[in-house]
Amino acid sequence: MDTERAGIQSVEVGFALLEVLTHSRGPLMLKDLAAAAGMSAAKAHRYLVSFQRLQLVIQDSRSSRYDLGPAALKLGLASLSRIDAVRMARERVPRIMEQLGHTVALAVWGNRGPTIVHWEEAPLAMTAHLRLGDVMPLLSSATGRCFGAWLPREKTAALIGEELGHAAHHRRHDGLPHNLDEVSMLYEEIRQHGCARVVDTLLPGISAFCAPVFDSDGHLVMGITTLGSSATLDPAWGGQVDAGLRAAAHQLSSDLGWVAPRPSAD
Repeated sequence: MDTERAGIQSVEVGFALLEVLTHSRGPLMLKDLAAAAGMSAAKAHRYLVSFQRLQLVIQDSRSSRYDLGPAALKLGLASLSRIDAVRMARERVPRIMEQLGHTVALAVWGNRGPTIVHWEEAPLAMTAHLRLGDVMPLLSSATGRCFGAWLPREKTAALIGEELGHAAHHRRHDGLPHNLDEVSMLYEEIRQHGCARVVDTLLPGISAFCAPVFDSDGHLVMGITTLGSSATLDPAWGGQVDAGLRAAAHQLSSDLGWVAPRPSAD
């Protein structure tokens, strides 16, 4: 049993080196890698020798720097291939709903547009008549605006054209864009905020936010929407609902392998 415990502890200690390489911006010298992992260079070197044999780590022959190896890449890709984004999100919906205090829904892109695949109504929530399989409009719903802002335009162009034509024919209210230039401005504003919002736009008396969820390639895979009565849901950018929803979506994206782009230095 003592030998078994030592072996397990040894794996955990050695994994600290892999963890450092995972979060570093590039290959590291032995002394820097060891210091970041909280161990001596001699101790780190022993682990790295074994990791190299397993191809979890490689060492550049010219710079002597260490980096993650092909076996680490294979493990990462295998893990990502087993992740079910919707399943992961569904497991978190009750907690997100409890934190926000409002109904939470999940939507994915279907053959007719953003489609509700799961939702959970908050206690005492105003009924919003959501149903599984509902397809949300791209211009008047928070969910649709989220997908419109982050999906490639070739995927959404036809549906946007249909909605603009319908709005012009029925002379819809001024809360909606009236032409493609206004649509582009709306989506650019959404991307700047990192979240889509509507207030009394699709349904009178209902406000909503929708935050994007990205996969390891940076592709939009899902929208997480929260909605509630405009009298009780905080509609402010950076408010409790907006910030909480974006944090939940960001964490889910991170768990799916997405790495947020670093802000550019001016």
